[in-house]
Amino acid sequence: MNSIARKVSSTLFGQPGVALSSPSWELQQWRGIRVKVRNGNLEQALVFMQRKMQSSGIERLIKREQTHHLKNSEKRVLARKNLERKIRSQDLARKLKSILVKKVRGL
Repeated sequence: MNSIARKVSSTLFGQPGVALSSPSWELQQWRGIRVKVRNGNLEQALVFMQRKMQSSGIERLIKREQTHHLKNSEKRVLARKNLERKIRSQDLARKLKSILVKKVRGL
């Protein structure tokens, strides 16, 4: 069972002796996750590894780099969320600017 886990980890994170030059690879190598397979229970080890990946943020990095087809409805939802975030940021910047202007002018 350890050999299977070793194969899975080598496919996920590459061979340990091979050095790739991309920054994301270096980050992955730096944030590497090790999981022990106890009593030959690979399923439990995979569940534990998934939890560790989720908590450490590697899962988000992997999802962010995935390129797959987005439905038009998903694109619209993402565009609307980005627009709302941008508007909130601009409103906050406008409020901060007005506060700073009042403070500088002594009002």
